[in-house]
Amino acid sequence: MLRGAGIAVEAFESNTAEKGAAYTREAVRQGFDTVIACGGDGTVHEILQSLVGTDVALGVVPLGTANALAADLGLLGSPAKVARILLEATPVRVPVGRIHYQDSAGNPGSRFFTVAAGMGADALLMSRLDTRLKRRLGYILYLVEALRIWATHPFPFFEAAFTTNGSDARRVEEVSQLIAVRVRSFGGVVRKLAPGATLHNGSLRLVAFRTRSRLRYLKFLLAVVAGRHTFSREIELVDTYSVECRACNGSEIPILVEADGEVLGSLPARIEVVPEALTLLIPSHAEP
Repeated sequence: MLRGAGIAVEAFESNTAEKGAAYTREAVRQGFDTVIACGGDGTVHEILQSLVGTDVALGVVPLGTANALAADLGLLGSPAKVARILLEATPVRVPVGRIHYQDSAGNPGSRFFTVAAGMGADALLMSRLDTRLKRRLGYILYLVEALRIWATHPFPFFEAAFTTNGSDARRVEEVSQLIAVRVRSFGGVVRKLAPGATLHNGSLRLVAFRTRSRLRYLKFLLAVVAGRHTFSREIELVDTYSVECRACNGSEIPILVEADGEVLGSLPARIEVVPEALTLLIPSHAEP
């Protein structure tokens, strides 16, 4: 489809994250103007790391299990159809999220993200997804593992510190789950988790769970699936530019950290927004 439109294209097949990152760095070095990630959010995440701060545009063709970024951009359909849409898409400079964390060896690390970053149960969920089963079962595996975590996980508290936009007062809250959202819609059963979130935002929309109640979790998640969820003191929607999280004193349960569905490490962690960081191919029909 791309070559038929007169575009000079080179294709590279990657079966590891390291290869995808290496191909992207080489494409930047050779002066390509666009890199198209053909895969799921994990593939996009790896390619993203080498494109932030460059003038090379990122396009997405959804071929994964969870294609949240593609869904948010309205890039749905066959690869050929999506490629046709990308030919008419506009390159737009957008902010991206950045998360600082502690890796499995205890060393500090950081990653950029486009969809969301989370700490707590959602990161635990990502850590339990078997790659082969995910290919076979798709969203069913997410639902099975989510139910297992809901029934057995103690949802331990950790501390989250942030300043709400429009206020100078720094808040420190005990939360059992925190998700920093960068997209308007995740697609699939989750859809619009954090109203007001968008790729164009210079801030973060945080969904902060200030409860350990399994019943409260269940009610909220069922309401999300139905598209009828609301927020309260227990499960709060917060607008902020950054958030810092650390384990509570005396806590013995490690709190995992993920970004774009990729498990990165554990607390302590900090999430922020990097302005004007990435050129993204956005279709004309995508919602702002």
